[in-house]
Amino acid sequence: MQRVLFNFLLAVEGVNANKLRSFLTALGIIFGVGAVIAMLAIGTGAKQAILDQMKLIGTNNIVIEAVVPETGDEISTENEEEEEKKPYSPGLSLADLASIQKTVPTVDRLSPEIILPVSVVRAGRQEKGRCIGVENAFFELNGLEIGQGIAFQPVHMEKGEAVCIIGTEVKKRFFSEEEPVGKLIKCGKTWLRVIGVLKKRNASEESLARLGIRDYNSDVYIPVSTALLRFRNRALITSDDLGNNDENKAKNYHQLDRLVVRVDDSKKLRASADVIARILQRRHLQVPDVEIEVPELLLEQEQQTQDTFNLVLAVIAGISLLVGGIGIMNIMLASVLERIKEIGVRRSLGATQLDIILQFLFEAVFISLIGGLIGVLLGVGAAKTIASYAEIPTIVSAWSILLSFGVAASIGLVFGLFPAQKAAKQDPIKALRSD
Repeated sequence: MQRVLFNFLLAVEGVNANKLRSFLTALGIIFGVGAVIAMLAIGTGAKQAILDQMKLIGTNNIVIEAVVPETGDEISTENEEEEEKKPYSPGLSLADLASIQKTVPTVDRLSPEIILPVSVVRAGRQEKGRCIGVENAFFELNGLEIGQGIAFQPVHMEKGEAVCIIGTEVKKRFFSEEEPVGKLIKCGKTWLRVIGVLKKRNASEESLARLGIRDYNSDVYIPVSTALLRFRNRALITSDDLGNNDENKAKNYHQLDRLVVRVDDSKKLRASADVIARILQRRHLQVPDVEIEVPELLLEQEQQTQDTFNLVLAVIAGISLLVGGIGIMNIMLASVLERIKEIGVRRSLGATQLDIILQFLFEAVFISLIGGLIGVLLGVGAAKTIASYAEIPTIVSAWSILLSFGVAASIGLVFGLFPAQKAAKQDPIKALRSD
């Protein structure tokens, strides 16, 4: 152990005697390790962002969105007879929900949504808001929990009672100084009794906009039956519809605005989405008035793209480390030629070939570790800079730093071994004669 320590101290002294050369030798390791740290930080941050998005949208979900065709998108017809033959669609409705539930065996949960823009009024305060007609499955599929009060009860759903569950932002704006459960709040022309308050859902505005998700904290939730009975059922023809002669104004004829279907097995997501698409095409008489998305598959494609990007970065970082290792080997070989006389003196004083190997090997490893340390600092700084200016999420983990140190030490060992063996094999007599 004393001999090993003595050889290590000689290696440190040799590196210290040639600071500039040692730093230039370590540049390849510095940039390589820095690239590895930044690459892993970007990859880990992107993966965490995708996992967070997955929590927002729920797993194994198929999202069906109702589409209101714009008048300008309608196909022009040459005569009135063709106009009359234009297919009619009943729109997205509860009947579609029942058909999907009956026909598709992989369906686990269904959650209809009716989105109603309303004016929310209470205690002299009025704000624009949204009243969302849902069932209890909505809260389960979106990972929402009731923080206060209760969820909708069967009696609320069956009779379409005037009850609601509010988000935390609604509570903050309209019930800042009192508990909302049991109190009344007016949405549109209907007074609703608050029976529950959702727990706050933390999500960035960027994530919500990117995934097309509403801010669940800012909505008032009512049973679907309440939305249809006490607000408006768009599937029914009213006097307003009969009296509306404005052909340029697109009419929303969908009973439901959104339908979320959860499948029991992620492997069956794509097949289930295809079956649901065919069911809706048949029921809507081939009118393309719904859009079907599978967010999980979209996120998986995004993850594959990110993995490809990470692979390219890994190759670049690997090339940098390879170049750094070759640089170490070249400098150490040159160092051996410069220090032949020193090797001869050590051998004449009793140093063995193993002592010479350890000395030069320690020098290579020491240079690599110093380069690795500087590279870690460079990589962490680069990751934070990328996160600040490019708005790309980055996470620097402890294991990535340990991995970088391990790689740096391994490079020192691998590329320093050959010069160390070459130094050890020098003939002591010839080495002493060398100038």
